[in-house]
Amino acid sequence: MKNREKLSQEIIAKQEFSYFATKHAGGLKSTIELIELCNINKDSYVLDAGCGVGTTACYLAKKYGCRVIGIDILERMIKWSKQKAKKEGLEDRVEFRIANAQNLPFEDALFDVVIGEAVNAFVEDKQKAMREYVRVTKPGGFVGLHEATWLKTSPPKEVLESFAKLHKLLYDVGLEGYGKWVNEFSADGWKNLLQSAGLKDIVVRTYKTNPKNDIIDRIKLIGPWRILKTYFIYFTNPEYRALTKKVVLPKIATEYYGYGTYVGKKY
Repeated sequence: MKNREKLSQEIIAKQEFSYFATKHAGGLKSTIELIELCNINKDSYVLDAGCGVGTTACYLAKKYGCRVIGIDILERMIKWSKQKAKKEGLEDRVEFRIANAQNLPFEDALFDVVIGEAVNAFVEDKQKAMREYVRVTKPGGFVGLHEATWLKTSPPKEVLESFAKLHKLLYDVGLEGYGKWVNEFSADGWKNLLQSAGLKDIVVRTYKTNPKNDIIDRIKLIGPWRILKTYFIYFTNPEYRALTKKVVLPKIATEYYGYGTYVGKKY
C-alpha cells in the first residue's frame, strides 16, 4: 500500500511540475465556472483543498483579490506553490500549508468557500474529507468540487479494464467490482457525497472531455514554453514516459467518461 501511495504521489507531482499548473479536464474554463457557482468575490476567504502547485489559489488572489489558503499533502507541491505566489507578488493574500483533506487543521466555520479540483478522486475516505470541508465552511458558504465523472454507468469492457488499471495504479482504494467503482464516480455518486455531508441546493453540471480544447486552454493559461518543456521531459525521461503510458485510455472512453462540477451550500 505504501509503495502504491508513493508511486501515485510521484506521478501526480511529475505531471503537476511539468506543467506548473494543475491539470484537470476543462482547464481554466471549468475553474471559472466553479468560482462563479461558489460566489467567490474579493471579500471571500477560500480554502483550496489539494492545491497542487498553487495555480488556482494564485489565480483567485490575483483576479478576485480574495484571501486564499491552499493545502496539499505533498511537501514539494507546497514548496512550488510558495515559489509561484512569491513570483507573482501574492504572498500577502495567499498562504500554503501541508495538510490532509481528511483531517483539516482549521477551526470550525472559518472559510466562506472550500473548493477542490481533480483531487477528491484520490482521497481514500471521501466522506470524511467532505465532512471536513463542511465543518470548516461558514453557514451560508459553499463547497465546490470539480471531478472526473462517469457520464454513462454501463461502459464497455475495454473502457472498464483500462480504468481499472488506472484506478489500481493511482488510487488503490480497494475495488469491489466495477459497478460500485463506476457508480461512485458518476454524477449521482458525487452528488450523493455532497448530500450525505449535509449540503443543500446542490448544482451538478457534467461535460464530455475535449482533448483539443484542453490543450488550447492550457497554452493560454501557462504559455507555450511550459507545454514544450512537458514534451521535452516526456521524450528525455524514460521513467516519466513509462508512467504516462500506463494511464493512456482508449479513445472510446470519452463517450463514457468526462468531468463534472458539483457545488453545495451549507445552511
